[in-house]
Amino acid sequence: MLATAESCTGGLIAAACTDLAGSSQWFERGFVSYSNAAKTELLGVPAALIDTHGAVSEPVVRAMAEGAITHSQAQVSVAVTGVAGPSGGTPDKPVGTVWFAWSVAGRTVSEVQCFGGGRAAVRAATVQHALAQLRAWLDSTKKSG
Repeated sequence: MLATAESCTGGLIAAACTDLAGSSQWFERGFVSYSNAAKTELLGVPAALIDTHGAVSEPVVRAMAEGAITHSQAQVSVAVTGVAGPSGGTPDKPVGTVWFAWSVAGRTVSEVQCFGGGRAAVRAATVQHALAQLRAWLDSTKKSG
């Protein structure tokens, strides 16, 4: 079962999953944790972690992915947090910066991407990348497992 933890996409990953017929067989739930308070309340992300690293960071996205597993019945999660724009970017985290994390079987991996385009383009690219990388990771796990 899959759980999603989304910030900058506002539930678009969950929507893409549930657009598929039969998704109730593998999609467990989605968390839209747009605010910092929601990340803490819904997913158990420590407020100190957000204060120290910022919401758009590797430690926070990893905590989101792990929190989605802890606060659901899922065994697999994907989490995203980023700056979709058009404002909110900084020199260190420009508009288009998105952190991703995937958690499967107690192992969490993460990466950062920077997408171009406007808000809609960044959000669409985030959904596509999150699901493509999840599928690739699950496929490689099946082959090696």
